[in-house]
Amino acid sequence: MTVEATTERVLRLLALLQRRPSWTAAELAAELGVTDRSVRRDVERLRALGYPVHATAGVGGGYHLGAGTRLPPLLLDDEEAIATAVSLRLAAGGTVAGAGEAALRALAKLDQVMPPRLRAEVRAVHGATETLVGPGIEIDPELLVTLARACRDAVRVRFRYAARDGEERERTVEPVRMVATARRWYLMAWDTGRDDWRTFRLDRMREATATTWRFRPREHPDPVAYVQRSVTEAPYRYLARIRVHAHPDRIRELVPPQVGRVEDDHDGWCVLNVGGENLDWLAVHVARLNFELEVLDPPELREAIARLARRLAAMTG
Repeated sequence: MTVEATTERVLRLLALLQRRPSWTAAELAAELGVTDRSVRRDVERLRALGYPVHATAGVGGGYHLGAGTRLPPLLLDDEEAIATAVSLRLAAGGTVAGAGEAALRALAKLDQVMPPRLRAEVRAVHGATETLVGPGIEIDPELLVTLARACRDAVRVRFRYAARDGEERERTVEPVRMVATARRWYLMAWDTGRDDWRTFRLDRMREATATTWRFRPREHPDPVAYVQRSVTEAPYRYLARIRVHAHPDRIRELVPPQVGRVEDDHDGWCVLNVGGENLDWLAVHVARLNFELEVLDPPELREAIARLARRLAAMTG
């Protein structure tokens, strides 16, 4: 028996132990086409590799795979691989806190080793599936996988990017992390053409390709905080800073992270940073908070709130 054949048999044994809770030695021997003695030797090989294979003696006894100190490699058949990949794609765009990023990492690993025929099956199933989610912007799963791999492998990515004016320009970046909000996906990356950190909306990317150029990861800001600051402040004409008499967590419940950034202050106050193109729009949303507040900046917002108050007073007769 060659080393390759023995290794293949041990992997098949591990897959069988993952398939159901318990096997007798005779059942395993029949599945593998070997003797009971060979099964015992292969079980010892798995144990030597750190996988806890437990044996129960007596009538009804057998072997089962227990929980160990590390996760063993999951050996999936074709149907299991397709089901797992489809589930991960759905989870990557879901609303469960923390699930999207973890699903992307797992999907990148699975997609890397999946045979082309199975990858085509996954695309077909995903393409025929619709989900009832919020009014978010749909992102191509292939783009998510491409960027997830590039973040993991520290390779540059090239893509065409539509600016706010609609003009597309080619960008080359060193990606760090993707950040998902309730409605959109963003990429935080070092823009090699502008020699600075930038935030990119995934729905504005076209023809994204991972290059073979590996880069040395550089120190970077916290991705979540950086993206939140970019999407709540940078794009807008006006940036308002409002001191609110409420606990920061209470304001975070009312103001989504893609809309405003909340800073802790003291004595039961917090500071809300929110951007907008229109002062009257900002005034309405500030009034809706229904808390004691103080407008720190800009002064024009105080005037807009005063105008709103006069209009509301006039409506009441």
